[in-house]
Amino acid sequence: MTTPRTTIPVGRPSSVFESVGGHETFTALVDAFYAGVAEDEQLIAMYPDGLELDGAKWRLQAFLEQYFGGPTTYSEERGHPRLRMRHMPFPVTFDARDRWLHHMRGALDAIALPPLYDELMWDYFQRAATAMVNTGDADRQPPGPLI
Repeated sequence: MTTPRTTIPVGRPSSVFESVGGHETFTALVDAFYAGVAEDEQLIAMYPDGLELDGAKWRLQAFLEQYFGGPTTYSEERGHPRLRMRHMPFPVTFDARDRWLHHMRGALDAIALPPLYDELMWDYFQRAATAMVNTGDADRQPPGPLI
């Protein structure tokens, strides 16, 4: 009886994390993102440590690396991500979501991923950012159903 092969062929990436360049790519993404956040008065005010963003950078990078198939350091050190629960203490409005997405879009543009990976990550960021909204803006209604 032949044992089925479960290994990935040599030369073929095993995850999005590897396909986009691994740790260095995620470092560049997070650095570019937080450069934008640091210049955004409304968004930076949501960070408890203000311009001291080292902890926030580590958490975002470790989470994204894990989510996209890299090391599981985030869960090993912080447990289950529980993104919505972890963001609940902060008033995440639609405006905050849009600002967050604006800076993440700029970061993605800065690292210039191949289109497939850019679209895959951008789709995730849009869905995740919308899921974090926990407070409505006074002058804005939530979006209608997605079709």
